[in-house]
Order: sequence, then structure tokens, then C-alpha cells
Amino acid sequence: MSAAASSRPPHGISVPGEPPGGRRAIAVWGLGVAVYFVAITYRTSLGVAGMDAAERFDINASALSTFSILQLLVYAGMQIPVGLLVDRWGTRKVLTLGVVLFTVGQFGFAFSSSYAAALACRALLGCGDAMTFISVLRLGSRWFPAKRGPLVAQIAALIGMAGNLVTTLVLARLLGAFGWTPTFAGSALGGVLVLVLMLLFLKDHPKGHEPPPATHTGRGYVRRQIARTWREPGTRMGMWVHFTTQFPAMVFLLLWGMPFLVEAQGLSRASAGELLTLVVLSNMAVGLVFGQVIARHHTARTPIALGTVAATATSWGVVLAWPGQAPTWLLVVLCVVLGACGPASMIGFDFARPANPPERQGTASGIVNMGGFTASMTTLLAVGVLLDLTGDNFRIAFASVFVLEAIGVVQILRLRGRAHQRERERVVASRVEAVHVPA
Repeated sequence: MSAAASSRPPHGISVPGEPPGGRRAIAVWGLGVAVYFVAITYRTSLGVAGMDAAERFDINASALSTFSILQLLVYAGMQIPVGLLVDRWGTRKVLTLGVVLFTVGQFGFAFSSSYAAALACRALLGCGDAMTFISVLRLGSRWFPAKRGPLVAQIAALIGMAGNLVTTLVLARLLGAFGWTPTFAGSALGGVLVLVLMLLFLKDHPKGHEPPPATHTGRGYVRRQIARTWREPGTRMGMWVHFTTQFPAMVFLLLWGMPFLVEAQGLSRASAGELLTLVVLSNMAVGLVFGQVIARHHTARTPIALGTVAATATSWGVVLAWPGQAPTWLLVVLCVVLGACGPASMIGFDFARPANPPERQGTASGIVNMGGFTASMTTLLAVGVLLDLTGDNFRIAFASVFVLEAIGVVQILRLRGRAHQRERERVVASRVEAVHVPA
């Protein structure tokens, strides 16, 4: 994915003092990505354990969805504060705090015997998870030159999605073989490992490329930072793109995919797990394609985003309208299409980056990242409530997907003209400024 693609300077303009990249950069940045990988495995672990959680805590569909809703509520609410913290504290401190929080949350979830305790642990996990993605984006920009941005972002996203593979391929089998507590407690050891490696080796930036000292203090700065970032049409466009494209796959992988495939479509848990794995594999493959296309043709951003929304809505419409249980080939098509949702959501960052100066990048990324997780949280709740009200009618429950997609498409169409115009103005201004820079 090319979240960093638009952070490159205009063609022909070099940026002095850029970090050199190299093996040292790959090693340090790789540690940050490893943290993101572990966070993804913890975030999606409930997706293969939803039915086990319902039995363990004796809860209905609405209560089960509250696990993921609370986790995402905390995640979304933390995005702007995390963006500000990364700019002020640096990546190492924020990532360290994040690892501690999500590891304690995962470990506590393993031993929770009550619903309330388990909820608290998922909230703690969501708080730690919220500190990973923006930190990894920042780490890449500090260790690699801007021209490497697209490749760095693509690889980070691919490795992060591999964490989802661990959930669907490994964690699901471990849960069946060893049970709840050993599986979740054992997985928490991954957080301990990356924490030790981070404390030993992670650095915020290469020597000689230290950022200027932070001078931003006081509440006035926070208000101004958020207001100025939000006023940019590109920031809002990015948020709505993220909102509209990410949530269908997130809801499917995070919680409701397994129950839908097993209870509504009559598949075995093993077959359902394979289809969830297909979503992840499709995500990784499509991400490479979208990243390369957008890196070469920046104008393709909006068509790709809207095309993904249209394909998702069409696939869900056919599956839900199919009389009886959908055939396997149709479920395969649905899962392949859902795999495009994650890569399409990354386009949101490509709108926000050129709209904001470097000192507002963290805040802009936080606002964009809120979009998809807010939509996911809303849909998780809607599906759970509708399942309870309709006696587990998945057709009606998943129809809520179309409502949020429609809202998002309206906002994208409303903002796209202003966002594109503002971006063109910034590119022209950058080129004029570069021409007047003394040699």
C-alpha cells in the first residue's frame, strides 16, 4: 500500500538531509513492524474465538459484539492523542507504552473469568494497539528517504496483515487443541519478546538526522493543530475514504465472519477459517497492486476507492439475496473482494499527506485512521443488535453495511473536488518554492 506515496517531493525536487536508508534502517524499522505484526494478531484474535467467548462468558450476540466495539472505540478515540504524542515523544517511547498495554491486555484476557474483566482487558489491548500504526508510519519516514515511502508502506502493511494469517491459521488451531487460557496466555509471550528487542535496539532516527526539538506546549497548540488539520479538505477526504472502504472487511475478520459462515452458511469451522485466510491473502496481493498503480498514477486514488466500495456492496448484495445458503464459489468471491478493503482504506492517507505540512502529519494520520475504525465499531454494534432483535437473521443484520457505505460515498463525492484542487495548489507552491531555493 502506498500510504507514504504522496509524501514524496514533486518530481525533480531533491530534499537535503534525508535519511539514507540501508541495512541499519531496515533492521530498526523492522522492529517497529514486528510490533505492528503482534498487535494485529492480538486485535484479530477474537475473530476466531467469538463462539468460544460467547460460551465462556455466557453472553448473547450484542454482548459479544461489545468486546470488539469497546476495543475499537478505545482505538479510534486514541488516534489523535497518539498522533500528537508521536510528534512530541518520538516513536520509541510511544511504541514501548503500546507494547506494554496490549501485552497486559492479551494476558489478562487469557485468565478473565467474568465478562466485565474480559471487557477491561480488551479495552487495554485496544489502547496499546492504537499506538502502533501511526508510530510505524513515523518510523519509516525517519529512517528512509521519501522516495522509498511507497515501498516501505507496502511492506509494513503486508507484514501487518500476516499477523492476521497467524490468527486464522495458527491461533484458531491452538484454541481447539489447548483451550482458552493456554492459547491466549501463550500468545502474550510475543509481546514480551518484541518489548525486549525494542528496548535493546529500537532508535527513533539515524544519527545525524535528529528532528528539531519540539516547541509545542499548552492546550492552545493541541486545539490549533487539530483545527488546522481538519480544515484541510484532503484530511476530511482521507478520513471518509478510510471510513467507507475499511469497515466491511474489518467487521468480517474481527468478529462476525466466523459466525456468519458457520451458523448462517453451514460451513465447518475449518472451512470458515480457510475463507477468513483467503480474505487476508487477497488483502496482501491487492495491496501490492493498488500500491504500484497509485504510485505511478496518483489520479487513480478516487476511482480505486469508489470501485472497491461498489464491488463490496455488489458482492454482499448477491450473497445476502441468494436463496438459502450461498454456494461456495460465491463466498470465495466475497472473501476475495473483501480483501481489497484494507488496501483501499490506505488511500485515505494518500489524500491527507499532501494536504498537511510535516508538523501536522501525525495529527492528520490520526484523523484518517479514526474513520475506518469508527465505521467498524458502528457496524459491529449494529450487526449484534440486529441479530438479537431478528433471532439471528444474518441477512438483515449485514444489510447495515450498505447504510454506512452510502453515507461514506456521499461524503467522498462531496469533498473530492475541493481536495484535488487544494492538492494541486500545494504542488504548484512547492515547485515554485524549490525553484527559488539558492543552490
